[in-house]
Amino acid sequence: MSKIQPPTVCPTCESPVEYRNALIYCSNASCAARWDKKLEHFASILKIKGLGPATIKKLQIQDYPELFQLSVEEITDRLGSEKMAQKLVNELEKSKQADLQSLLPAFSIPLFGRSASQKLCDRISHIEEIDESSCAEAGIGPKATANLLDWLDTEFYPNEYDKLPFSFAASQSIKVAQLGTVCISGKLKSFRTKAEAQRVLENYGYAVKSSLTKDCTHLLNESGIESAKTQTARDRGVLIINNAMDLIGVN
Repeated sequence: MSKIQPPTVCPTCESPVEYRNALIYCSNASCAARWDKKLEHFASILKIKGLGPATIKKLQIQDYPELFQLSVEEITDRLGSEKMAQKLVNELEKSKQADLQSLLPAFSIPLFGRSASQKLCDRISHIEEIDESSCAEAGIGPKATANLLDWLDTEFYPNEYDKLPFSFAASQSIKVAQLGTVCISGKLKSFRTKAEAQRVLENYGYAVKSSLTKDCTHLLNESGIESAKTQTARDRGVLIINNAMDLIGVN
């Protein structure tokens, strides 16, 4: 039986391959196959319908800016369908509303996914604010930080991705002021389930816990039963509430 020999060149562009962590990579950044996969990932993250592998292969795009520069006529010529072309143009137009949280993972930055992007965007408002300090404050690991900063220096700015039709601004979530920490004890009368009560209370600014921890400021006991939690809460000086509506100001 002959031994299978690993490839030494990319089957698409014939550039030398590189071995990293037992995986084989094409060394050519402009390789058509690599770009097809990058664009496929880009379309998936930004939810651009109609931009799947078959369409990408027909469009023969080699960079992100080219994707947004194509006219309906050019896309029609490559896809052979004006209807498909118009739908794709509409999808590309919708994708321009993407915030920075979605855009960063879409660019295939190694080790930098949705979770890291959300953490970072909770700390910054625009891509121009990304640096080693902001990444550290967001709790991004050293390898992911290095990859992100390298991508900014070698791809984003040199290739003028900053001129792509995005705002590159982070969507800032509205943070409700913390009013206290509530422990729910026993059955509820004001809500069908504890999960429903938790969602409402959190929207009004309360943290909700299932046990009476030291940081609890309120004990919600609508059953009226003098439980061990109730007695402990009373001993600690925790405010005991018998109706959740009193916490949210609804009577």
